Amino acid sequence: MTKAFKILTFQASTLLAGILMMSVVADLARAAPAPSTAAVSIDNFTFKAPVVTVRPGTTVTWTNGDDIPHTVVSKDGVFKSKVLDTGDRFSFTFAKTGQFSYFCSLHPHMTGTIIVKA
Repeated sequence: MTKAFKILTFQASTLLAGILMMSVVADLARAAPAPSTAAVSIDNFTFKAPVVTVRPGTTVTWTNGDDIPHTVVSKDGVFKSKVLDTGDRFSFTFAKTGQFSYFCSLHPHMTGTIIVKA
């Protein structure tokens, strides 16, 4: 076996291994679902989209669009935001199925519900 043949064989096997690895990575990237997100705006003393239905693993983000502070607090204690000033956000990822009612602790008439279904 000549030295040139050995080099050519090594280069071909390296190229083939690289192509195989790229194919596996591309398949994994296609198979992995993108993280899910949902948004709830706080405006005019209401949670816009007061009932939101999502899948497990979804991150819901509340954004305060009011000129006054608000909070996002689940009735069962699963999540609780700090006081959100204008433009502040609070996010929570829902891992389990269920129904999660929430309210603003500063303005208890403000309510909403996240429904998590598989």
